Amino acid sequence: MATANSSSTAATFEISAEKPPRFTPNHKLVLSQVAAALIEDGLLSAEDSERVVMDARSGSGRLDLNPLVIIANLKFKDQRDTSKALTLESLTEWLAEQAGLPYFKIDPMKIKMGEVTEVIGQAYAQRYKILPVSVTADEVVFATSEPMIDSWRGDLANILRKELKCVVANPLDVSRFLMEFYGVTRSVRKAKDAKDSTREFGAKIINFEQLLELGKSANLGADDQHIVQIVDWLLQYAFEQRASDIHLEPRRETSNVRFRIDGVMHKTFELPTPVMTGVTARIKVLGRMDLAEKRRPQDGRLKARSPSGREVEMRLSTMPTAFGEKVVMRIFDPDIVVKEFAQLGFSEREGKLWEDMIAVPHGIVLVTGPTGSGKTTTLYSTLKRLATPEINVCTVEDPIEMVAPEFNQMQVQHNIDLGFAEGVRTLLRQDPDIIMVGEIRDLETAQMAIQAALTGHLVLSTLHTNDAPSAIQRLMDLGAPYYLLQGTIVGIMAQRLVRTLCPHCKRLNAKVDEPRWKALCHPWRAEVPKRVGAPVGCMECRKTGFLGRTGIYEMFRISPTLRAMINPSIELAKFSEAALKEGMRPLRLSAAMHVARGLTTVEEVLGVLPPID
Repeated sequence: MATANSSSTAATFEISAEKPPRFTPNHKLVLSQVAAALIEDGLLSAEDSERVVMDARSGSGRLDLNPLVIIANLKFKDQRDTSKALTLESLTEWLAEQAGLPYFKIDPMKIKMGEVTEVIGQAYAQRYKILPVSVTADEVVFATSEPMIDSWRGDLANILRKELKCVVANPLDVSRFLMEFYGVTRSVRKAKDAKDSTREFGAKIINFEQLLELGKSANLGADDQHIVQIVDWLLQYAFEQRASDIHLEPRRETSNVRFRIDGVMHKTFELPTPVMTGVTARIKVLGRMDLAEKRRPQDGRLKARSPSGREVEMRLSTMPTAFGEKVVMRIFDPDIVVKEFAQLGFSEREGKLWEDMIAVPHGIVLVTGPTGSGKTTTLYSTLKRLATPEINVCTVEDPIEMVAPEFNQMQVQHNIDLGFAEGVRTLLRQDPDIIMVGEIRDLETAQMAIQAALTGHLVLSTLHTNDAPSAIQRLMDLGAPYYLLQGTIVGIMAQRLVRTLCPHCKRLNAKVDEPRWKALCHPWRAEVPKRVGAPVGCMECRKTGFLGRTGIYEMFRISPTLRAMINPSIELAKFSEAALKEGMRPLRLSAAMHVARGLTTVEEVLGVLPPID
């Protein structure tokens, strides 16, 4: 037995002597060792390595930073492919390969903070740069930015009595989320002594069930420091995740926080219901809403700043439910809401047609579609284009979606009988050039929009219809005279929003499902593309395969032929057919073009298109 052991040891020594380990075992990463390994693997040039050393010696690079962060900050080219940079993520993937461990991108929306922060205390996690990211009955997965250090594994395995697995994550993410996870979870707990709570920051293992009991007995107010921290974190995190809406949903014991991202709801966090009540109170205070009124729905607004410093508008809505007030916060990020026409998803042809329609001096241009189809984004982007120092743009909205300095915006207030019709009537006395009416809901508003168009103004407004031609029938159903519609309607556009395939991971040579393609294009014929895009899923898109949304459009301008068809006995089917002959591209063919270009999928567009009659 001794001989066998000696032989094994000798063999190991011979291999080590021939090729010593790149990194010191059970030791933090050393900058010189990391740089040397990158040179050996062909990622870093010798000149770049010298610059790393010089920066470190000069003190321009912080030596307390992880070596990967120091190298990534210098923005070197990847010597294996100089068209790519050595980013922190690519360096982290390389380090994971060196350690023989899986690479992991931390996604807070996939991690149960309350559970993972129970595993170890923050002080211990900070010491070894480890962060629990998954907990089951049998195992715990830890993310680390120092994979060569494993002395903690034996100690924790004995304490936790579970299998421990290790993954390698971006060092900045590990540091950031280590602070955030423990900080947010700690803020959920209303400490009896604020000073003690601050002094013991992360020193104790926080038990989520204990927090729940504390939350039940605590009287958490809107100004409680922990509630303030939770709300601040929630808003900043929503901005980072590109959420369009935040839903706070009270339940009997544990309440839910959900984000809508790219049109899809994602469960983000759970809060004890008493804590959720405090969060709701804080948001109502920020939105200047009646804190004492909990039986009636309320609306409010607030402004916040995104992590990059942009001012972000939010529209608030509360609703009484069985377990308390439900809150929805609609986020209007100016970088997302206001876009160039090409960013909206217009093809070159559609962009030219839309610009022609909004360039007329007077008349009515309508945008139709269901709630959440992007009408607001289209209108605001259009008004931003039209609003110049020489043009007076006025809007009447319910509510004002986003405050824009280029416009004169009026809020509908039904409690003082200021509706859309009254608003347009007022705006006509304000010497406007362009008027935007949030929505035409009734005959009186339709009549005022027509009157504004007849008196020399360009009117933009919205309707809820399935397609563009149906807007004419809808206005006539409201009671608008056909002869006035003939003389005022300039053009109509219907739109929908579809998720776009993630550019980081989409597969472009997917086989076309011909039956599904034909179902999409029915009843029109469209050439089957040779290849289409397919979702894969990566860390950038949270494994969904989709990242962002774009618009699909159906638009036409009222020609003399179409104008003549607007009469009391108008037949919608014949009117639609005539619009197609005049060049209108239906929503389904617009969607098919997006699929053929590899921007989205057949399944995605079929989920948002109106049914075929």
